[in-house]
Amino acid sequence: MSGSVQNFLLVYSALFSIINPIGGAVIFSQVTASRSHDERVALARRIGFYSALVMVGALWFGGAILSFFGVTIAALRIAGGLIVASFAWQLLHQPEKREEAKTGQAQEAEGLEAIAFFPLTLPFTTGPGTISVAVALGATVPAGAPGYPLFVLAASSAAVAMALTVAFAYGSADRLVRLLGQSGARIVSRLSAFLLLCVGTQIALNGLTDFLRAVPANP
Repeated sequence: MSGSVQNFLLVYSALFSIINPIGGAVIFSQVTASRSHDERVALARRIGFYSALVMVGALWFGGAILSFFGVTIAALRIAGGLIVASFAWQLLHQPEKREEAKTGQAQEAEGLEAIAFFPLTLPFTTGPGTISVAVALGATVPAGAPGYPLFVLAASSAAVAMALTVAFAYGSADRLVRLLGQSGARIVSRLSAFLLLCVGTQIALNGLTDFLRAVPANP
């Protein structure tokens, strides 16, 4: 297996594990319950497009941007983890009718374009965990190294493939819900929300751990 294929699989599998498009699709169907199938597909495509921009941008420029603003990966993880956990907490504890009413009102007021990027792309789909993973992957091969151009091409292709996977999974969310049934979809959505809460908490804890490790010990 060539190095480019290995790099592609490495980046794709890492992004797939942190994004979890299947679990995200179930929550997406719940959040967009008041929308038609065509509107969901259009929204899923926009989320896929924005997700590709976020992931490719993090791969290429993430480390430099964070360094320019003096933001550490630890701070990104703590802040982003709290946002993800807060979003998951709302999904976990709001009754279905309140969720649909609140989401429907927000979508009617803001429109598809407004909610496509925030919060459905960032932080829901490509949140701080995805960005931190992409930044770390982007630093795997230093710029100027012999295999750097091929690595960037393979990593960028994997990010685009992951974005297409997200768009397909989200666009097929209503079919997935029909396959699971109303009660099954509700159970999976609650489990997915709980797992998302755990992921957000773990991201914040990882950031806190990184911060504590960087603090010099008392002499």
